Amino acid sequence: MKNMIKNTALAIVVGFAALAGGAAGAAEDARAPKKVDWSFSGPFGRYDKAELQRGFQIYKEVCASCHSLRLVAFRNLADLGFSEAEVKAIAAGYEVEDGPNDDGEMYMRPARPSDRFPSPFANIQEARLANNGAAPPDLSLMAKARMGGADYIFSLLTGYEEAPAHVQLASGMNYNPYFPGGQIAMAPPLSDDIVTYADGTPATVEQMAHDVTAFLMWAAEPKLEDRTSLGFRVMIFLVILSVLLYFVNRKVWAPVKRGEQV
Repeated sequence: MKNMIKNTALAIVVGFAALAGGAAGAAEDARAPKKVDWSFSGPFGRYDKAELQRGFQIYKEVCASCHSLRLVAFRNLADLGFSEAEVKAIAAGYEVEDGPNDDGEMYMRPARPSDRFPSPFANIQEARLANNGAAPPDLSLMAKARMGGADYIFSLLTGYEEAPAHVQLASGMNYNPYFPGGQIAMAPPLSDDIVTYADGTPATVEQMAHDVTAFLMWAAEPKLEDRTSLGFRVMIFLVILSVLLYFVNRKVWAPVKRGEQV
């Protein structure tokens, strides 16, 4: 029995080591992400709402045809600065499945603010069929799920290159050194002026990649500003508490240090 437990534990350790080694190998196989200056980085980071709105436009007009955002509800867009009427109008532009109705059938209806963004595909098999066998991942948590976070997403979107002579691309694949293995099924999604920004911002690849990455960071961590604000208040509280404790400590132990009886 002891040998069985020992062997099982050893197998688990070896398995985790293999997984860690595989992850490390994949990371080493990819180029290190570019270092980008983000408004939301650092202890006092905050989201730029204009940037988030532009990023949402990129998601809606470019990314949404392949990638879902299933953990984000339309009403959450109010955090980006959209009014209630604008949120309702955005939601109404999508259709979601509902039901069953009185006949026991599912039906499609215009989305409401309480609904979440629907997937562009009915199921994963359809998604794979439409994308060269690779199902596009959901983007709700992408900015937190990938090593490198926002830097990785920006680097990936702006990192497509011609494959080096020694790299043999598989059919339907594209070369991107920031993607593990260098070969990615997703074609370059961005090109200059692919969208027209409502605020007149030039729609360069770098600008669009920066904006949509910021939007995806918000989607993954919508309460970032609340968290950083709470952290700042806690730090102030701890500093004040430390000062008070210091003076209380001095007052309590001062007689002892003078040799007096407490």
